[in-house]
Amino acid sequence: MFAGVRVLRDRYVDSVELLAIMRRMREPGGVDFATALMGTPANREALQEQGFSGEALAAGPNDLVLAARATDAVQAEEALDRAEQALSPSRSAVTGRAEREPRSLDTVLGGPDDPNVAIVSVAGGYAALEAHKALAAGLHVLLFSDNVSVDEEIALKEHAASVGRLAMGPGAGTASIGGCGLGFANAVSPGRVGVVAAAGTGAQEVMALLDRWGEGVSHVIGVGGRDLSPQVAGRSARLAMLALAADPATDVIVLVSKPPSPDVAREVVAAGGGKPVIAALIGLAPGASVPGAVTVATTLEAAAADAVRRRGGSPPSDWSVWRSHVALSLVDLDPGRRTVRGLFSGGTLCYEAQTLLQRRLGDVWSNAPLDDRHRVPAPVGAHVCLDLGEEEYTKGRPHPMIDAEARLRPLAEAGDDDDVAVVLLDVVLGYGGHDDPASVLAPACAAVARPDGPRVVVYVLGTDKDPQDLARQRRAFEEAGCLVAPTAARAALAAAAIAGRQPPIVAEDLS
Repeated sequence: MFAGVRVLRDRYVDSVELLAIMRRMREPGGVDFATALMGTPANREALQEQGFSGEALAAGPNDLVLAARATDAVQAEEALDRAEQALSPSRSAVTGRAEREPRSLDTVLGGPDDPNVAIVSVAGGYAALEAHKALAAGLHVLLFSDNVSVDEEIALKEHAASVGRLAMGPGAGTASIGGCGLGFANAVSPGRVGVVAAAGTGAQEVMALLDRWGEGVSHVIGVGGRDLSPQVAGRSARLAMLALAADPATDVIVLVSKPPSPDVAREVVAAGGGKPVIAALIGLAPGASVPGAVTVATTLEAAAADAVRRRGGSPPSDWSVWRSHVALSLVDLDPGRRTVRGLFSGGTLCYEAQTLLQRRLGDVWSNAPLDDRHRVPAPVGAHVCLDLGEEEYTKGRPHPMIDAEARLRPLAEAGDDDDVAVVLLDVVLGYGGHDDPASVLAPACAAVARPDGPRVVVYVLGTDKDPQDLARQRRAFEEAGCLVAPTAARAALAAAAIAGRQPPIVAEDLS
């Protein structure tokens, strides 16, 4: 293998663009490893672990490091060339005017664009400071970055509250404000349901289902995964609820989260100002109550369906065709295959799948488990759901929602495991994601879904307005021999039915 490195001094690139650059570097064959990152201490350590040295380890936090390893020197250099070509063009190239790219908030404030939202996507050590600067300048903040401490998060959200602004994040990957998607977001119709979410792909699933079932959304406000914890105490969620309560375009509010502190949940729901609040609390024990919420849903599907009904719509109610497809998938399945292997790009979808599988099949192991007793490595013959967007899988490479190839190896390994009855896969469409994930994943799924292999259950999260074309993506997986589910929850139920040889399970009404 041959390695190549380029360091572009004082060339800051945000993490969203870095992910796209890395994907571009890996496009042709022959590239074993490729990354684009800022030269922070943690990133330099990651490069050293990959065997890089010299110039790569001398970079500073404001320097862009491009690194590639390939079968020959020419391929390594070509990967680096593609990375530089993929960098955003300067403003002068876009507009034809000799303008410098903005290097600070001061250079864009008060200008012709007159922004009111700042997206902060920098290394975690600098993220809180930049977010404070944006709040001080009177901007709402979407803090895409993670690795921000709880204390920093609390201070940031207290600052936001003091200036009457929203601090969305840290780790807020999804929002849609007035129809403008921020981060990973789906193209949806305008509607009168607002979403407050401490879960990125949870927000995407709800907004996509609302759109597909004829409703749409007013706003989707991501608040970061820790916001409803006892420590952070719903500081952003309460402000988001107040904003939607005062919004004349919002009639119903859906709150999406893992189970919060009961006291926090009560305060957040109360901030809804009397509008119907549907609490979609993934992993909450069935039958649990949240005072003030008109409905407590334990699946994203159930929350979206209830919101549609409250707006006078009719979500799907006849799942008989889907159940027949699941039943047919049991024909000729090797009786020795009994386990589920979930390979997820969406963390919330992985968590929801675990809750549904565990209730029907018993213990499920994960790198993002329901409890620490079931953290991988798993025992032989165990059900496993992996969140491949977690840091151990994305270190040095793009998130799997952008880099579809990230799941090819675990997909092949699951197909070769004689214990596996079902491979459960999510595919998340929308802005920011891979432009054609089925072109990469469907052929790999076809190789797994051979007559003597496991069944492959795929859920494609998206809308018919997303740039990837939902119908075309679904069709590609169907033609590859996959069972393509109508919702994320139905996909998990189908996996449980197949692995447990219990087709009636999918007849359960989640709506």
